[in-house]
Amino acid sequence: MSATDRALSGRTVLIILVAFFGIVFAVNGYFAFAAIDTYTGVVAQEPYRKGLTYNRRIAADARQSELHWTAAVEAGRDGHTAVDFATADGRPVTDLKLQGTLGRPTTDTADQTLTFTETKPGRYETQGAALDAGSWVVSIVARYDVAAADPVYQLRKRLWLKP
Repeated sequence: MSATDRALSGRTVLIILVAFFGIVFAVNGYFAFAAIDTYTGVVAQEPYRKGLTYNRRIAADARQSELHWTAAVEAGRDGHTAVDFATADGRPVTDLKLQGTLGRPTTDTADQTLTFTETKPGRYETQGAALDAGSWVVSIVARYDVAAADPVYQLRKRLWLKP
């Protein structure tokens, strides 16, 4: 009896099926274990505190939208960041105290704290460390008084710096 005459038996089919599904279950089990083992369960940092201030955030957003201000953000690879604030009719918004952060969207290892200075009416600038190419997120909080609890304007914008 040669190898070409040999028929596929039921026992061989059973072994192939059991081996195939065994491998599938083993791989799925590994991935399920890895997913559960690495999940921290944290969706938001301090969710209770954020929940308590949710209505204040909604009211602050409503006040901000009533201002009808525009804000244009620029950032360069040299670390220079500038923000231009203007009213709805194009007049510059002056005398703001701006603070913010600039960092990567996926990690906080490259975060920089920014303190802006008004260089001309409505234009606020700061100089930080040099930035690598790629995606960055700038978050800016504007107040008329640094000690004020609620900001006048908040801005969060994703920037792309070309290589």
